[in-house]
Amino acid sequence: MRIRLLACLLAAALVFSACNPVGPPQGGGEMEMEDGMSMDMSGGSMPADSLEAQTTENGHFTVSAVSQLDPVVINETHSWTLHIENADGKPVTDAEIAIDGGMPEHDHGFPTAPRVTQYLGEGGYLLEGMRFNMGGVWVLTLEISSGGQSDTVTFEFELN
Repeated sequence: MRIRLLACLLAAALVFSACNPVGPPQGGGEMEMEDGMSMDMSGGSMPADSLEAQTTENGHFTVSAVSQLDPVVINETHSWTLHIENADGKPVTDAEIAIDGGMPEHDHGFPTAPRVTQYLGEGGYLLEGMRFNMGGVWVLTLEISSGGQSDTVTFEFELN
């Protein structure tokens, strides 16, 4: 009797779990939400254009950043394009840029050493070596020096 009851409970659990899957679809993909929106379940992602232009702390520069990987996913090394303008809206052509950042809530930096490797023209700079190793809140801090002025901008974003 006890074995038959255990077998029935096990069978019921298997049927229930097959009808009501928990977690993301196998192999990634999108999952339809109740509000009609969809959620990418293939790993962490964020829109490549999520780092909108911001003015630096002292107002010397305006900076935007766009990932060359769209969508950004966890554990894939990729590059970003930075665009820097001065306070007059003119492209900055001679910037020195120091990169810092990471996950403040986890008290660690980037798992790589991102750095600007080339000037692309018209205020554009190639930032290579970006990689995120987990979902959560990340910050990207750029310390920019140009024309005798130095200033800092910090982007905060969440990678799901």
